[in-house]
Order: sequence, then C-alpha cells, then structure tokens
Amino acid sequence: MVGTENLRRTGVVALQVLAVAGCYYAAGRLGLLRNLAVEGAVFTPIWPPTGIAVAALLIFGLRVWPGITLGSLLVIMHLTSLQPEVLGNLVGNTAAPVCACLMLRAVGFRTDLSRFRDGLALVFLGALTSMLISASVGVGMLVITDRLHGHGLWEVWLAWWVGDAMGVLIVTPLLLALHGARWPPPLSRWQEATGLALITCGSVLLVTFSSLSVLFLVYPLLIWTALRFQLVGSMLCALVTSVMATVAATERAGPFEGLDRIEVMLKLQAFNGTMALTALLLSAVITEQHNTRRSVERACQELVEVLEHLTAGKTPPGGPTRPDGETRDRARQKETGR
Repeated sequence: MVGTENLRRTGVVALQVLAVAGCYYAAGRLGLLRNLAVEGAVFTPIWPPTGIAVAALLIFGLRVWPGITLGSLLVIMHLTSLQPEVLGNLVGNTAAPVCACLMLRAVGFRTDLSRFRDGLALVFLGALTSMLISASVGVGMLVITDRLHGHGLWEVWLAWWVGDAMGVLIVTPLLLALHGARWPPPLSRWQEATGLALITCGSVLLVTFSSLSVLFLVYPLLIWTALRFQLVGSMLCALVTSVMATVAATERAGPFEGLDRIEVMLKLQAFNGTMALTALLLSAVITEQHNTRRSVERACQELVEVLEHLTAGKTPPGGPTRPDGETRDRARQKETGR
C-alpha cells in the first residue's frame, strides 16, 4: 500500500515536471516570434518562460525545477546546437526562478496576491532582483565565447534583464490569479467582461498602431479592469497591451516609427514596465481593500447577532455564560451561609 502511494506520488511529480517543461518550451517559442536586436544580440522584450517558471514553482513547489531546466534546454536546442556554454545558460535560467521562489517564500508571499506587500515582493524580489542572475549568466556566457564585446555589454545585459523581469511581472500574476480563481466564473459578470474585452482589444489596437503617441490612453482601461475584475482583469489587459505594443515595436509602426533600435527598446520597455507595475500594484491594493471591507462587514454582522441575543436575554452563541441577577443573589446567600 505504501509502495503504491509512493509510486503514484512519483508519477504525479513526473507529470508536473513534463507539463512545466512543455509550457516553458511553448512559451519560449511564442516569445521568439517577436524579437529585437541590440548590438548584434537578439532578445525578446517579454520572455514568458520566466513567468511560467516562477508561477510553477510557487504553485507546485521546488520539486518541479527539472521541468524548467528541460524546457530551457529544448528552447536552446531550437536556437542553436548543443555546446559547452549551454550548460551555463541552463544554470542561469533555472537558478533565477528558484531564487525568486525562495525569496518570496522567505517574506511570507501569498499566491493570491491579496496584499499590497505581495505585489511589492513579486516586483522587487521575484522580478527585478532574481532575474539579475539569468541576465548576468547569459551575458557572461556571450562574453566568454567572444560573441559579445565590451562596448555593447551593458545594452545587451539591460535588454536581457528587463525581458526576463517583464515575463515575471506580466505572466506570473496572471497564472497565479487564474489558479486561485473560482471556476466557472459567475454568469452575471460575463456581459460586462465581454464588453470590456471588446473595448480593450479595439482601444489597444488603435493606440499601439496610431501614428500619434497616445499610449497613455491604455491606463484608464487598466484602472477599469482592476476595479471591476481585480488581478485577472488587469493582468489580462496588461498582457494584451504588451503583446500589441511589442508587435508594433518590432514592425517600427505607430509610436515606434522612425526610432532606432536603442530608442525602440527603451520606449517599449519603459511602457511595458510602467503598465505592468500599475496593473499589478493597483489590483493588489484593490483586492486588499475588498478583503478588509469583507472582514469588517463580517465582524459587524457578528456584533449585531451578539447584541440581538443580549437584548432578548439569551446567551450569545459561543459567548461566555454570565449569571443573571437572581443567580448572583443565590451565590451570595450560599457564601454567607458558609
């Protein structure tokens, strides 16, 4: 019986590892569809596999880290042949999400992102700090193999780091929110959600491909989705907007027309970064306020029930038993008789 249970547990872990590897590889292939070149090095403005890796470790635990390594290996094999320096990239791509998971656990991170501090932890520890590892290792391997020279080192490092961090900022919160959401969603929200999705897609398409620099018009949509649908809505809006902005940037269209490669990278990453931070932190604040309000309402309801029982002369449910006046008199008489 114990052996069967251990075998089943091993099988579940193996399936989780394979699922993580498959999702990592698929996300890597999607991320490579749109890329920019900086100093001869190709990078993706948003690298979704890092977001999938961090979310998988937070949901399934550290036991699925081999899936990250396997998925990273498959992506690298799609780009180039196996070479000795590939080992360094595998270490960097695996160590960064693992360190992100460990640091988030150390500060008491909650996967439902129901507190503002959880949003800050994901931004500064899960994205900005931990992704320094993958960017530094990746660029270091390029320098060691003479594929990158010193004059372009910092531009490539910055592009690599921001791309990995953006994957965590956009993809990880969305996956965590979908994992913790109630399924199926209430039918009463479908009408508003459908209308909001149509408005968002149309507005984002217009804003990202317009010759006028009106990218700021996306922020009212982020606020609306965060107020009405919290984390799921705001991060879906941020994801759609980031994808469309990346497409426009790689095609040098809309607000990115006429810019050189460095200017395109800086403008795109600045827009994606500020938008992801706004969506994540705003939805975390709104969720925390909603939870606080529900807690206050629950406490008020319990207080009302206690007052109703006291008014009726009954003992409140779960409350301490307090003797009435007659019982206290009898107790005093017994004590006097003694």
